[in-house]
Amino acid sequence: MSLAVVRSRALAGMEAPEVTVETHLANGLPSFTLVGLAEAEVREARDRVRAAIMQSGFEFPRRRITVNLAPADLPKESGRFDLPIALGLLAASGQLPAAALDRHEFAGELALSGELRPIRGALAMMLGAAGGGRAFVLPETSAEEAALVEGAEVYAASSLTAVCAHLIGRTTLTRAVPRETSDPAAPPDLADVKGQQAARRALEVAAAGGHSLLLSGPPGTGKSMLASRLPGILPPMTQTEALESAAILSLAGAFRAHAWRRRPYRAPHHSASGVALVGGGNPPRPGEVSQATHGVLFLDELPEFTRAALEVLREPLEAGHITISRAARQADFPARFQLVAAMNPCPCGYLGHPSGQCRCTPEQVARYRGRLSGPLLDRIDLYVEVPALPEAELLRAGGGESSATVRARVERARERQLARQSKANAELAGAELETLCRPDAAGEALLRQAIARLDLSARAYHRILRVARSVADLDGAEQPGAGHVAEAVQYRRGLSGR
Repeated sequence: MSLAVVRSRALAGMEAPEVTVETHLANGLPSFTLVGLAEAEVREARDRVRAAIMQSGFEFPRRRITVNLAPADLPKESGRFDLPIALGLLAASGQLPAAALDRHEFAGELALSGELRPIRGALAMMLGAAGGGRAFVLPETSAEEAALVEGAEVYAASSLTAVCAHLIGRTTLTRAVPRETSDPAAPPDLADVKGQQAARRALEVAAAGGHSLLLSGPPGTGKSMLASRLPGILPPMTQTEALESAAILSLAGAFRAHAWRRRPYRAPHHSASGVALVGGGNPPRPGEVSQATHGVLFLDELPEFTRAALEVLREPLEAGHITISRAARQADFPARFQLVAAMNPCPCGYLGHPSGQCRCTPEQVARYRGRLSGPLLDRIDLYVEVPALPEAELLRAGGGESSATVRARVERARERQLARQSKANAELAGAELETLCRPDAAGEALLRQAIARLDLSARAYHRILRVARSVADLDGAEQPGAGHVAEAVQYRRGLSGR
């Protein structure tokens, strides 16, 4: 047989479209032609495949070889097509039974020795292949990752020789199962934080409703410490959330088995560009906002980020997804993250500090705070100051409540939200806000006063309603009252006055 067909998968954003690898052998001078909109790393497969086939004890066909990766208009990248190309060559030259290839899909990068190396995006590929009726053959590490998909039939292979032995029935590849993981490193505990009751309360409200949070205070007051403890008080991830988060991290090459079902915590440096935050490249890859999906994105020293980088956060904060458009392609990635940001009150960081060491002029302070645009601040739900601790509080032994205690309250509040509206309060919009977040008479009167005095925008008004609903859920109240609205307005005052 001079023609063989092998099936694999490409990556296009979060999707994994099927790719048909067609291999044809013809008479003529020996050559190896690879077509089908292949990127440079795919074209280099010719040399890897030749060496791997010969090192595995097979004969490399000395004929005119044409390999077509269909569909032709779908870009192909990375070394994931090495294995299907090698199998196609062996089947087309009669060294493998072609019928066995129809029952499988293949992906894997080949070493020159014929060993298989892990590939990026295995979990996303398996999600795309689920329900196709074929088993998937992947490198061992990648197979363990893909096996996280419920009901997936994935086989782990260590080399090209092992795959061929499986296809001819000499041996059978081991069916991959998710690796049993036990990460001994527990997330940081909220009990480590001394004092800062207002900030701790704001963190709990943010966790309960999925709200964004801005912490402001002098250096060393615990802003980063508080932010790193937010994942530890969030409710456990559902299976669907865990798969989506793991698939995105797999696309970025950042998935780690020990972190399965743990909410991601991303903390990029303030030198990160807009592309690093929202994603990009060719082909497009997910950025920090997508890798933090169902978890926390922490931006420390918020005003130190470039204005362009911060402004790209506005759309994903509002929409929960990001669309990366390029001339030849477009990719959609989820971006349902919780933003936690921290900043100093002035350039030197000590404005309002009891030591009185701040020497910043009003113009310098205004210029520093002006780096944050009004539209961006309008999209932040809670603002809280984190002051310097008094000496007595700092020297006092022990901290406050543990993460487990706070998480129990957060879980009960989130359960109320899921039972009432099937999503977190931060995701409420439109008519849902008016029906589910409407305060009682006293709360509505207080809200009217706040709108008039603080000159709130429509977006800020809606965010107050969402936060008040979360505060009421923590208290187990059926309807937000005056106290709940007052707390939500208090979290908004700092943002309105900036």
